[in-house]
Amino acid sequence: MECSDAKSGPTSTILRSQSPPPTPPPCVQAGVVVTPCAACKILRRRCAEKCVLAPYFPPSDPLKFTIAHRVFGASNIIKLLQDLPESQRADAVSSLVYEASARIRDPVYGCAGAICHLQKQINELQAEVAKTHAELVNMQCHQANLVALICKELTQTPAPTPPPDHCSLDNNFSTATPQSYPLFDDSNIWEALWT
Repeated sequence: MECSDAKSGPTSTILRSQSPPPTPPPCVQAGVVVTPCAACKILRRRCAEKCVLAPYFPPSDPLKFTIAHRVFGASNIIKLLQDLPESQRADAVSSLVYEASARIRDPVYGCAGAICHLQKQINELQAEVAKTHAELVNMQCHQANLVALICKELTQTPAPTPPPDHCSLDNNFSTATPQSYPLFDDSNIWEALWT
């Protein structure tokens, strides 16, 4: 079965079966690989050269844009970033992502709930520090009172008298002379000893 058309020869069937050569994807241009930012990838749009979102939502971290987009929306994020100077945009994006993740975790209070929780912890720790400081002052006063009492006792008690030299451990009795007991005479010595 041959075709009657002159144009539809064997070469025309080859041309019809071949598809046109594929055009390089938009991410490959002159040997440089340019991937769309995470925001444009999620929004399924072409990432322009001067995309406002590209510096802050890299393709390696798509979750960052997903969280912010879920709470604030892409148009609000773009408007916010366009209204800010470039020096403040990175801080604004990190704040948006933090607030959005807090709002996802706690839909009622959001980041205000986290702030209240942290403020409560700060108040509890400050009360604990004040209590510990009061206990420390109390212990220091107690120690000062003990030192003053010990010093007072040391100044009021007389110094102990040393034992006489003529006493020894071997003798249980001290030697006494009649002159040391002038009230006694020889006749009353036994009576004086037993009274």
